[in-house]
Amino acid sequence: MNFDFSDDQKLLRDQARKFLAEKCPPKAVRAVLEGEAGYDRALWKAIAEMGWLGTAIPENCGGLGLGYLELCVVAEELGRALAPVPFSSTVYLFAEALLAAGSEQQKSRLLPRVADGTLIGTFARAEGPGAVTPKSTRVSFRSGKLSGIKTAVVDGIDADFAVVLARTSDEPGERGLSLALVDLNAAGVMRKAQDSIDPSRKHAQITFDAAPAEALGTPGEGWAVASRVLDHAAVMMAFEQVGAADACLVMARDYALNRYAFGRPIASYQAIKHKLADMYVNNELARSNAYYGAWALSTGAPELPLAAAAARVCATQAFDYAAKENIQTHGGVGFTWEFDCHLYYKRSRELALSLGPQRLWKDRLVSALERANAA
Repeated sequence: MNFDFSDDQKLLRDQARKFLAEKCPPKAVRAVLEGEAGYDRALWKAIAEMGWLGTAIPENCGGLGLGYLELCVVAEELGRALAPVPFSSTVYLFAEALLAAGSEQQKSRLLPRVADGTLIGTFARAEGPGAVTPKSTRVSFRSGKLSGIKTAVVDGIDADFAVVLARTSDEPGERGLSLALVDLNAAGVMRKAQDSIDPSRKHAQITFDAAPAEALGTPGEGWAVASRVLDHAAVMMAFEQVGAADACLVMARDYALNRYAFGRPIASYQAIKHKLADMYVNNELARSNAYYGAWALSTGAPELPLAAAAARVCATQAFDYAAKENIQTHGGVGFTWEFDCHLYYKRSRELALSLGPQRLWKDRLVSALERANAA
């Protein structure tokens, strides 16, 4: 069994890395983080021209039809560069929800616009702090009208469309939830910017006041579809986290080799060696779990929920550790605004929460292991 990417996929990775090194230096990330713009529009246009937005979208829907392995390759490089674009919300969540539950008319109408970069999408789930649950979902979708408030919607200010998890009946638990597709520029939709841990990824509170919407998928199956979409997104986001964690390791290593203390490079001191070694071990463990997830995703394997949860938990922990130890390796200057360490730390915190809190994914991992052992 081949556990590595093909030569063509490695070539795609090398090209993506070179492209992003040129088009997305740290100053481009800072410009979005410190500015009012929700994302880097020039970079978004360039990414669309490269065809990355349509990597896993079928050709009959305007995409390249390459597959999830190629999308994972691109995701890793986007994470390495901390690309300040709405790629994850549009591709991992919005497009995947359309592919999973959309009608042929909905797919043919919207997915070509996702692939060419003229449509930004998002997935609105949360309505307050804590994990999203059927009980916490109160936004209603009745008679084609959406009412309620969604909060912490990633890229919600700039998005054109959103998939919204909403309650469509009074049935208890998951059975009363469905997905709605809503045009965020329509009447009855109000948006307000919210502070976020990582200002290079803007968030919004979206209020729906009888906003016109259409059903996405079968009524009553919204929770099940959302769970599948999150599994897909978890694998692809794990690759983003692995790429960013690797960038932290390289940054820490290079600084340690060139920073001298008491006449020696600090990389020669045991404490620094241990930090770098631990970062490397964590990153490689996260990478192996991400590869497992990529295999399960690309083959449609029944192990996907287990693989996605393992990839999510491991990659989140690896990126969090690498981002913190990168700052520590830099010492006092690592905390200053002039150094780029904090850019990675902010992104590590944002990605750790973007698909739900870590305890949620640990619970999903344990549940998947229990089901696998019971089979």
